[in-house]
Amino acid sequence: MDIDKQKEVITSVKEKMHKAIVFLEEELKTYRAGKANPAVFHNVIVDYYGTPTPIPQLASITTPDAKTMIIQPWDKKMIPAIEKAIMAANIGFTPQNNGENIKINVPPLTEERRKDLVKRARTEGENAKISVRNARRDGVEQLKKYQKDGLPEDIVKDGESVLQKETESCNKKIDEILVTKEREIMTV
Repeated sequence: MDIDKQKEVITSVKEKMHKAIVFLEEELKTYRAGKANPAVFHNVIVDYYGTPTPIPQLASITTPDAKTMIIQPWDKKMIPAIEKAIMAANIGFTPQNNGENIKINVPPLTEERRKDLVKRARTEGENAKISVRNARRDGVEQLKKYQKDGLPEDIVKDGESVLQKETESCNKKIDEILVTKEREIMTV
């Protein structure tokens, strides 16, 4: 029975830690690395008849080549609103509206913009590490609470050890993700 409480806490904490990693990966997908990537529009919100809606829910986004993206809205009346949202998002694109769709030419990133993206990626990585550490702390607190309610000390210590190892593993994974993304951003 006692070991079940420990396993429950460990499972819950591992889940929270892995969610932080998944969130980081999803966030970094939206960072433009010099080639056409439709994921950059996931956080661009358009006012769709009074409802804030991400562009991928309003249109199909295709990449005919590495330097071009075409946004084809399902409702042609939304073209001006999508164009306006892209300009307001300040993601470094100038949309070209031809009445049927929006063409985006992906300009090469400047050295300054690349360094800024790397800095932002590192900040996101640090936020993910903070989430992982907070999950560990919450798990350790839960184990100590169970200890006060009669959970044996050795089971609590084993649980803390497992949580620490998982924290180190997650931090290593976050570092690997960041190194890969930085390399991708800095490659011209």
